[in-house]
Amino acid sequence: MRLQRPLIVIAAAALAASTLASCSQGGGDELTYEDSPLSEYFGAADLAEQSEEEMQAEAEAQEREVEDAVAACMQDEGFEYIPNPAQVSVGGSDDVVWEPDSRDWVEQYGYGIFNDPWMDQNGDEPVDEGEYEEYVDPNQDYVEALSDSEREAYERTLWGEEVPEEAYDDPDFDYNSVDRGCYGTASDEVYGSSAVYDEFEPLMDKMNELYEQVQSSDQMVELDAAWASCMADAGFPGYRTQVEASDAFYEKQNAFWEEQEEIGADLDWETATEEEIAEYERLLEETDPSGTPEWEAAGEEEIKTALADLDCREETDYNDESLKAQFALEEQFIADNEAELEAFRAAMEQAG
Repeated sequence: MRLQRPLIVIAAAALAASTLASCSQGGGDELTYEDSPLSEYFGAADLAEQSEEEMQAEAEAQEREVEDAVAACMQDEGFEYIPNPAQVSVGGSDDVVWEPDSRDWVEQYGYGIFNDPWMDQNGDEPVDEGEYEEYVDPNQDYVEALSDSEREAYERTLWGEEVPEEAYDDPDFDYNSVDRGCYGTASDEVYGSSAVYDEFEPLMDKMNELYEQVQSSDQMVELDAAWASCMADAGFPGYRTQVEASDAFYEKQNAFWEEQEEIGADLDWETATEEEIAEYERLLEETDPSGTPEWEAAGEEEIKTALADLDCREETDYNDESLKAQFALEEQFIADNEAELEAFRAAMEQAG
């Protein structure tokens, strides 16, 4: 498994705010996750002020910067490398609308689980062959001309060392000790090193605990109880928290796919013949659960549940009240950990 650096600065800034705000769906009429008191320490407030065009331009510039740094690193190691920036995209598709708080949308898609808005809104129309250029790696000819040993050295220099899967289950495994090659070095230079997060791991742990405290706070317990009572009155009993409603359908869908995956449980991919793989692919298509009556029934049930959920969220002012509960605890968290948060912000700014 090759290790590639994620876009730490951008991803962390967005994640910090949105993860802590995940106790609500879509924010309320008055509050949104962008109002999170903690967001300023992760740069999420700055990101919120950027237009999508500005974020796109910044992401593309950073990708080019990474590729240029990779090329310089590879050259220093005695290899040729032509910068090959990937196409990056921020935000969602302009063609797909995601509105879980819109009644019209929920009536059509529910939670968007069994009733997939991407499939529906994009449709199955064939892609114009002239719309996309065929991908060509500018480094392919150079790599293919290398000997086996040279190619192995090239890959190791570019991507770093191979890490066994079991290493990730080792609590003593130090990710920062891994040689991640020119790509890892270049990504750290552009996006900042994950070492900052390791340095502030106790603070990150406390933030995770904060989210758990939000969920178990008196305000959220009372709010979920009111929501659950409303759902029971609407004919959907058994839920304790609002998030359980959508989670139930994710679990139901996972069960469909897990059942299908059983057909390949005995297939040994290292020794499988082309005929065995072809048969496996045929069975996958034949047993696709998304076209079954059971799937359709689950989709109908999902819409009914999601509509009741929407009614009960509106009745309890769930989105706004849940954010109020979260933000109150965030304010206290900042008061208790202000020095650490300021140090973290300073370290991130220096790394970035």
